[in-house]
Amino acid sequence: MLKGINPLLNADVLQALRAMGHGDDLIIADTNFPSDSVAKHTVLGKLVRIDAPAAEVVKAVLSLYPLDSFVNDAAARMEIVGKPNEIPPVQKEVQKEIDAAEGKPWPMISIERYAFYERAKKAYCVIQTGERRFYGCFAFRKGVIPPDAE
Repeated sequence: MLKGINPLLNADVLQALRAMGHGDDLIIADTNFPSDSVAKHTVLGKLVRIDAPAAEVVKAVLSLYPLDSFVNDAAARMEIVGKPNEIPPVQKEVQKEIDAAEGKPWPMISIERYAFYERAKKAYCVIQTGERRFYGCFAFRKGVIPPDAE
């Protein structure tokens, strides 16, 4: 345990988040996502896990991870096949965590399922969660932390 760091953030996750740079993508995926096979294509090349619901994982990650404010796709969700405008409860819960972490409403775009898989393969890493509800899959582009004011 470390002070000020959410206990869900294990050593593997912390190392990956710290190693990522501006513009790198992080995938947070549900238990049904082909996380292991997709993770083999990522920069990290291996899967990391946090066995908790998606919204809890997103809250923990975004407590340390800045979203990219220079792009319009810094937060994305996998859209439901055949229902691209439907937002299931798991995605509504994650949207609340994004807004809370950023201190304001933050847009989350939708990505078609197979396009999401392709974005995931190009990501820095994949965190597989314990989320069992369908469509609990998200992509987050890393932003920057500005220098302290002088």
